[in-house]
Amino acid sequence: MLIKFLIAFSVFISFQISYAQTADTLALDNGDIIVGEIKEMKNGVLSIETDYSDSDFTIKWIKVKKISSSQYYLVTLNNGVRLNTDLHTKAKDTGVVDLTSINEKVTVNISDIVYIKAIKTSFFSRLSASLSVGYNFTKSNNLSQFTVRSTLGYIADTWGANASYNSVVSKQDSVPETNRTDANIGAKYFLKNDWFLSLSGDFLSNDEQKLDLRTTIKGGAGKYFIHSNRVYFGAGTGLAWNNERFSDEFNTERNSLEAYLGLELNMFDFDDISLYTNLVAYPSLTESGRLRTDFTLDLKYDLPYEFFIKLGFTHNFDSKPIESAAKVDYIFQTTFGWEL
Repeated sequence: MLIKFLIAFSVFISFQISYAQTADTLALDNGDIIVGEIKEMKNGVLSIETDYSDSDFTIKWIKVKKISSSQYYLVTLNNGVRLNTDLHTKAKDTGVVDLTSINEKVTVNISDIVYIKAIKTSFFSRLSASLSVGYNFTKSNNLSQFTVRSTLGYIADTWGANASYNSVVSKQDSVPETNRTDANIGAKYFLKNDWFLSLSGDFLSNDEQKLDLRTTIKGGAGKYFIHSNRVYFGAGTGLAWNNERFSDEFNTERNSLEAYLGLELNMFDFDDISLYTNLVAYPSLTESGRLRTDFTLDLKYDLPYEFFIKLGFTHNFDSKPIESAAKVDYIFQTTFGWEL
């Protein structure tokens, strides 16, 4: 009996020691201590899984004063430096963290850390995704409108990829069905000092501008000028190849070489509200006097359990559309969704 007890006690102690060695610990500015497994910190909010809660805790990063974790993370600093490292606050310096990667050891203020992602071998652990839908119906003229907005992202150590798909379908009595679809897929390779290289493809189809399909393949370089726990602001420039098929009576097709200049602003951690906006201008290099612009604005309100409400606005301008097509097309969307 004594031997069985000693074996059981040894197993229990071994488990407790193992857990103590692997558990992550946070000390907050109000004195609370949280022990668990850190999952991610992005947009100024840290997620940690604990044994005493059915769902992950979410904590504003600015409230964390001490952190200790021996697991490895992909960490991004506000100067653009990316490290694979553990996280340990210096013993007597609240708010100062030692980051130890394979090649170097860096000491930074905790506020200088703008992104944390636990490094897992699983492909899905590096994914992010969101899906939101909306539906409107008006009885008087049987007008119905269905909206979908979605995103998908993947983050690796030195590069990231993203994709999006947005669609609006409108039906009404005695009026032809109208459709608008835009999609994007792209990747960025991150360089030092917040510079990056980018390659992407944009796809647009809409009835207002008689576009069966516009395909824009672009490549270039850019830089984040502001990279903090509340704001990202960056710009990029390069070249784009534009191929267009139209739904006019002649089934017109056009190809052109364009330059592009893009601006991107992402604001978050303003209570439960975040804002994302992107503007890209395409002056044509092969069609004299032609200028296109694409503008996107998303305002998101976060709800419990990863749900959200999103207001979206998209605007497309073409200074030289084909005959009888509009120069401008735009949509407003209100959707309800969930994000991973």
